[in-house]
Amino acid sequence: MWPANKKIRVMVIDDSILARKLIVDGLSRSPRIEVVGTAFNAQDAMSKVPQLRPDVITSDVEMPGMSGIDFLKKLLPRHPLPVILVSSLNLRVFDALSAGAVDFVRKPEPGKNEEFIKSLTLKVISAAGAKVRQAAQATSAPLAGPLAAQPLGARPGLDRVIIGLGASTGGTEATLEVLKRLPADIPGMLIVQHMPTGFTQMYAERLNRLCQMEVREAKNGDEVRRGLVLLAPADFQMRIVRSGVRYTVSCTADPKVSGHRPSVDALFTSMAEQVRCRMVGIIMTGMGRDGADGLLKMRKNGAYTIGQDKESCVVYGMPMVAQNIGAVQIQASCENIANVLLRQLNTIQ
Repeated sequence: MWPANKKIRVMVIDDSILARKLIVDGLSRSPRIEVVGTAFNAQDAMSKVPQLRPDVITSDVEMPGMSGIDFLKKLLPRHPLPVILVSSLNLRVFDALSAGAVDFVRKPEPGKNEEFIKSLTLKVISAAGAKVRQAAQATSAPLAGPLAAQPLGARPGLDRVIIGLGASTGGTEATLEVLKRLPADIPGMLIVQHMPTGFTQMYAERLNRLCQMEVREAKNGDEVRRGLVLLAPADFQMRIVRSGVRYTVSCTADPKVSGHRPSVDALFTSMAEQVRCRMVGIIMTGMGRDGADGLLKMRKNGAYTIGQDKESCVVYGMPMVAQNIGAVQIQASCENIANVLLRQLNTIQ
């Protein structure tokens, strides 16, 4: 946690003069942030980082000369600083997250500058002090051969299991690390990842490409079934709905819950209230406490609950609160959560 009395030193990188001014002026309004300098491209930034000594960097993804992705690969081994991406609706943002960026915010649409600055300010504060993964450790390749998860097989009990997973800052890559270690016939799974509007479909498509099971952005009324992972669409609350022995999801533009839409608490609370079969709850890296209360309700209703451990979290916030209030049965590293889950599932016939 960043000390409240210590200002967060921020460096802003963008090739657009107007974008730089918008970000600098906006971030400077926060009493917790001091913008210590700017750069017009990645090369300019590399020369200034040692002198400016920022705590957090905001960077465009597409820049002339050197892309934001190549910048991260060059920067992080020398200066492991938290980088927040400022991106248009672009699939390359996920490559940049894989290269070590901790989070991203979508560039503002016309008339939405204030909303953009508010979101970026919160993400900068969240990122200050975050654990930065080295680019060399990042991997987006699917596991293959003997490392790939073996099918769980035709066990009727697994048709009656529902898994919920929630994550925020650092969660895009952490969730991938879990899913790519799971088999194609995993029980029905629901995921809430805090993400800007427009990116959830691209993220679901990326997970679908890199993992063995089917992954897609959820639509209202989708059935929860084995072998399918449903990702909550940005700016909608996703909840589970029971109809006899059948489960579907509702995706509605309801008010924010725990400050978020989609909210992990909204999903987990609905699971605690609606699910009448076996269930598993997993809470992963992220700032704040979204999901902790819902996970506790799930555990009290018989769910098996897993929390990501401090050492592997980019931001040990949500899992820490869940652990502290007794919502977590077992903690595991990002890389080991899949193994913990599979051991539990293998006890079910």
